[in-house]
Amino acid sequence: MSTLSAKNFENPQFVIATFVIVAVVGILSIVYYFMHDSENELYKVAFVIILCFGMMSSLIVPIVDVSDELEHLTRAEITSQGVAFPHWEGGVNNLTRLYNHTSEGKYSTALNKDVGFNTSESHMFFLQNREKTVFETPGDTDKISQSTILDGSAFEQNPFYGYLPQAIGVFLAKLFDMNVIWMLWLGRIFNLISYAALISLAIKKAPVLKVPLLAVACIPLSIYQAASVSIDSMIIGLGILSIAYFLYMYNADKKSLDTKHVALFCGLSLLLGLCKLPYLAFVFLILLVPRDNFKNENIMRYMLLGVLIVAFAGLLWSTYSEPALMHSWRSKLNYMDPALQVEYLINNPMAILHFLRMIFTYTLGITVNGLFNFFAAGSANHYSDQYTLITIFLWIFLALTLLFYPNKGKFNLKARVGSLLILLMIYVGTCFIQLLTWADVGSTNIGVSARYFLPLFALLPIIVPFRIKKLDEFKGSYDKYAMIFIIGFMATLILAFATKYY
Repeated sequence: MSTLSAKNFENPQFVIATFVIVAVVGILSIVYYFMHDSENELYKVAFVIILCFGMMSSLIVPIVDVSDELEHLTRAEITSQGVAFPHWEGGVNNLTRLYNHTSEGKYSTALNKDVGFNTSESHMFFLQNREKTVFETPGDTDKISQSTILDGSAFEQNPFYGYLPQAIGVFLAKLFDMNVIWMLWLGRIFNLISYAALISLAIKKAPVLKVPLLAVACIPLSIYQAASVSIDSMIIGLGILSIAYFLYMYNADKKSLDTKHVALFCGLSLLLGLCKLPYLAFVFLILLVPRDNFKNENIMRYMLLGVLIVAFAGLLWSTYSEPALMHSWRSKLNYMDPALQVEYLINNPMAILHFLRMIFTYTLGITVNGLFNFFAAGSANHYSDQYTLITIFLWIFLALTLLFYPNKGKFNLKARVGSLLILLMIYVGTCFIQLLTWADVGSTNIGVSARYFLPLFALLPIIVPFRIKKLDEFKGSYDKYAMIFIIGFMATLILAFATKYY
């Protein structure tokens, strides 16, 4: 798991207490699962275990430690004011956060006449104590400031509903005049509750592949993001729910579906895609549902109409979100220019081939290796090679559960190939957007993270036709062992943080 540090031996109380709590919660979670181990009640187990281990993660993870969590918290605070679309405004001598883009990824503050977004002055507490624990700063007991400042970045390009759960937590912290740290903690907790509800609904709705869906939802990286104020929680939750609803439609009885099911699925795809545009491609899953499952013989017309509406809505949203992306520290990066990058690719076709080679070798390796690399919030201090063994176990478990899961249902060639194409569209599309909005002009260093692709892992059981016959004979037993491993990996996440930071 993690190498114990000298600090752990000097002050072992926190680590010991965490170990005891994790052991008790883990045992109770396993007992609760065996009390509700039928497929019809697995959704209850999903909600409980995600909430239990996620709650510990939300409290133990250092201050705004998750990738871009400070900016996500700013947007959540703005949303808590009732502002759906942040106002990009100007001001004189406002304290504005500036990002020094250095190799160390440090931040600084300065008096600036620039423009920004109005947010609580308590933002400065999180800025100044980033990556610290509450034991390392006395300021966590200060009250939330009623004054405002201008902050230069607030994820303006993201839809407001991706921050509603976090905003409720921030709003309650301000309403009850709580200490400043509760802006973060309640924001994380309400985001986690929303995630647990989405996953629980997905597990309840899916007629097959319940355990593989839950395994993806409970990957340590998934729980790490879910227990933060990041919109990634909404993306992962909606992504898994969309796949579960597709499975529901695909396995429905003949002549049992109608146009409302098409509308609901397209709506889910749109909500997901506006959070992260490449995931609009999930809407194409509707075209893979057997037409015999619908009452209306002309259902294909409604399917194509739904796809067109989602595509058009996504196009309209991009005309807002792309300029909004520049209302952030990203616009201050002198090496990034989407127009120049496109011009470079047009004039250098070989660069496109190099980009494709990179994303299917180096970038894909980063994605797979990052499933337990949750220490990646922009600081070199987060990266660690201490988790090799647990990562290997996680790979083996996910390979068995996602690729060779027993009795995973029957999917025709159209569904398998179609799902693969959708996966590739989202993967390549995400990498290409990173190429335009992050990489140096003329470079393929796109800076992706495994968290961008977590919902895609849930498509793998549909795509891969292979199976291990011996596993089919032990499906009931496999599910029980799989649940124990899922709980064990979440427990490892908490212990890893305890030994690293406390």
